[in-house]
Amino acid sequence: MNNPHRRDMELPYISDSAVFEEQKRARRLTQELNTMDRSDLEGISKKCEELLGKSDRPFINPPFYCDYGTHIEMGRNCFMNYNCCILDVAKVVIGDNLQCGPNVAIYTAGHPLHPDARNSALEYGIGVTIGDNVWIGGNTVILPGVTVGDCAVIGAGSVVTKDVPAWTIVAGNPARVIRKITDADKQTYYRDRKFDDEAWEVLKKLYPDWERE
Repeated sequence: MNNPHRRDMELPYISDSAVFEEQKRARRLTQELNTMDRSDLEGISKKCEELLGKSDRPFINPPFYCDYGTHIEMGRNCFMNYNCCILDVAKVVIGDNLQCGPNVAIYTAGHPLHPDARNSALEYGIGVTIGDNVWIGGNTVILPGVTVGDCAVIGAGSVVTKDVPAWTIVAGNPARVIRKITDADKQTYYRDRKFDDEAWEVLKKLYPDWERE
């Protein structure tokens, strides 16, 4: 079994010449993306779609970094802000409507804990899954093997070491559940600040059954 095959099975593998050969495409495309005219929004979107494996017109504000790109699957209407990094040694599957702040890092790559095993050059990748309608605050780190449930919010600066339940706010290092997201949150946009009349009209057009308290 060659090392790319072992990598894709989430088995320990060595980054040999065959592995590095597969990374060359992502290095070329991220270089192109990161040096594009920042006002060329359509061109940036197309370059992101070319870089990523299975995706539906995502938008990533460059600079952006990844190992392969083809191991990242992004749904519809996804946005990642400046200076994000995805180490996609293993699959990173992202649902629809992702909102991702700047400096977010998603890691699937890891190394053995014991120094002798680590010095063997063996490493591994364990996949990350992110559901629909997730908001990831800036400077968050998501570690290998984590699943983030639908509609979750991850506070800025968090280090996510365990699965995040759907419809929860988590924050901290390590991240922990702060509270559930409920219907009461429909009324506010920041802490206790409620939507003004003009903003509420926008929401009512989208969600006619919403009632204002």
